[in-house]
Amino acid sequence: MRNMPNHIVVIGGGITGLTAAYELNKRAARENRPLRVTLIEREPRLGGAVRTLRQDGFVIEQGPDSFLSRKPETLLLARELGLEEQLVGLNPDAARSYMYRNGRLQPLPEGLSMGIPTRVLPFLGTGLLSYRAKARAALDLVLPRRTALGDEPLGGLIGRRMGREVADGLVGPILAGIYAGDVHKLSTAATFPQLLSLESRHRSLILGMLASKRMPKSPVHGRTGPELPPRLRGSLFLTFSSGLGALVERLTEELVCQGTVIRQETSASAISPAGESGSAYRVTLSDGAELHADAVILAVPAHTAAMLLKGRSRSLNRCLASIQGVSVANVALGLDGRRLRAPLRGSGFVAPRGSGLRITACTWTSVKWPHTAPPGKLLLRAYLGHAGDEIHCGHGDDALTAAVLEDLGRILGEELRPDFSVVSRHPAAMPQYECGHLERLHGMESELLAQWPNVVLAGKSYRGTGMPDCIRQGMDAAEKIRLR
Repeated sequence: MRNMPNHIVVIGGGITGLTAAYELNKRAARENRPLRVTLIEREPRLGGAVRTLRQDGFVIEQGPDSFLSRKPETLLLARELGLEEQLVGLNPDAARSYMYRNGRLQPLPEGLSMGIPTRVLPFLGTGLLSYRAKARAALDLVLPRRTALGDEPLGGLIGRRMGREVADGLVGPILAGIYAGDVHKLSTAATFPQLLSLESRHRSLILGMLASKRMPKSPVHGRTGPELPPRLRGSLFLTFSSGLGALVERLTEELVCQGTVIRQETSASAISPAGESGSAYRVTLSDGAELHADAVILAVPAHTAAMLLKGRSRSLNRCLASIQGVSVANVALGLDGRRLRAPLRGSGFVAPRGSGLRITACTWTSVKWPHTAPPGKLLLRAYLGHAGDEIHCGHGDDALTAAVLEDLGRILGEELRPDFSVVSRHPAAMPQYECGHLERLHGMESELLAQWPNVVLAGKSYRGTGMPDCIRQGMDAAEKIRLR
């Protein structure tokens, strides 16, 4: 049995699971070890939240639309897969963003970095905050640093340093919106640990942000990505000219070439110790089949992992099940640009809670990424749903589209008549990293190691929801697996 190849089962065919399977095969080849990899995905398509629809010259992202350029994992993978030439940066003319406040779109002050002001005059001149709030924010420059150790809610940190109005009215809608979460519940350590570091090292968030902008960028998570071509170096976000789905397509092609067995429209229903010599686990599938595996990577949401691992550790299952996901949706609209009375400026807007809008944000997609629409056409994408408001789940596609058109008509001052609309739903897709998340995660992983050796958790429920974060977790999961 010792001469038999290792068999690793990867459960979940999103970007994390695809990356994990790809990296496992690379590692086996590098270490000259025989290996079989089986990838299980319950949906008929791979990629998870990464979905690109291409129609009539439009490139429509149904999930994420870009990734952070400063995180190297996506760039590393793109280079290996021959996609580097497809990389596209933000349109520099769309650098400005807006916030809906007091019935109109108001520009976010220039110089914001993670919502923290780094330029005085634009911040003082913004109409988004009262004079009292601006004066309170300035106290960040003189207030002492926090003496208590450990995590705290994101809203608590911003409110303590810069005041409640800044936390709720400026930074919250910008940062918490990324997680569709409540700024007063989200863990700072798990979502924006840089802010904790800034206060620890520089006392003031503003002074710390100014200092960090003057310093050369260091590799994130210790990985160094390929040097970007000059045309891309000024862009905070990047995408691919044919959409993020290009990465899923190339990864899938590579997995097939590597010999990975991919089983779609099949889900795992249970994992249990195998008991037989030569294998560690029995993975029971929805069709009644059983796979014997030496190791398992669970690249699935935390609540699914809890279901698969039930029966061995109540505390582990309880912690996994506690990582709740918020359901979100987005509506893409294709328009004839000549019908609009005024051109769209900037990249779009965010809407704070209590704004009276049903949408939480809207991106002028084809202004931000000109390649996503044919000449003369416009592509917009509006977002719905956040922690505490998932009412959209109970409405059909036509109702959601009508709500979006009503909100945008109110903002733009004209009725929009789209050529088409595409509604994309993501049930329980945005994990909520509540305060203390990383401490609970460390405990879960320690218990997993003791109770389920060679079973690894990975994916957006744990250490980041963006594409680079999920790719990194797939890479790390492949390295954690112990091969014979």
